[in-house]
Amino acid sequence: MKLFLSFLSIAFLYVGISAFTMPADGGYKVGDTASDFKLKNVDGKTVSLADFKDAKGYIVIFTCNHCPFSVAYEDRIIALNNKYASQGYPVIAINPNDPAVSEGDSYELMQERSKEKAFTFPYLFDDGQKVFPVYGATRTPHVFLLDKNRVVKYIGAIDDNVNEPKSVQVKYLENAIEALKSGKEIKTSYTKAVGCSIKLKK
Repeated sequence: MKLFLSFLSIAFLYVGISAFTMPADGGYKVGDTASDFKLKNVDGKTVSLADFKDAKGYIVIFTCNHCPFSVAYEDRIIALNNKYASQGYPVIAINPNDPAVSEGDSYELMQERSKEKAFTFPYLFDDGQKVFPVYGATRTPHVFLLDKNRVVKYIGAIDDNVNEPKSVQVKYLENAIEALKSGKEIKTSYTKAVGCSIKLKK
């Protein structure tokens, strides 16, 4: 575990300021209405936001297998879905990486990772990398919280501490969800995503 945290710290330093990125040109801003999508889940079925008939909102997270930042957040993403899916706010995870560039993010390895970690949420493959540019995701993980009408309410990081879950002081995403649930203003609707760059097809 110490070795992993050391590696994560090194990765964080390596990514540096470039990890703190604004949404890509053409990507969604808070207040925009997001489009739906149809992507292949690890169970072989196609999933779209419209499939969640009783959803009060959607927690769309662009993540992947190999990135140490994504790995560090896996248990927290599982916990988010376990807490909020039953309340009408499911997690929908999407792997945006091209497996030809990042071999660890192949569809087959996505299936293995989902089974290994017992993911309780859809883990979708952005085949052809058509969805993440529309949303404006630039990092893994990168969060887009949508309301029931798919209006973007929050964009950014899950919380303020990648390395130490117990040392998190501000739970950006949870705070946004709780405000959305209560019909209150989301005080922090945008934070800078911290993570690995999305691996683009060459």
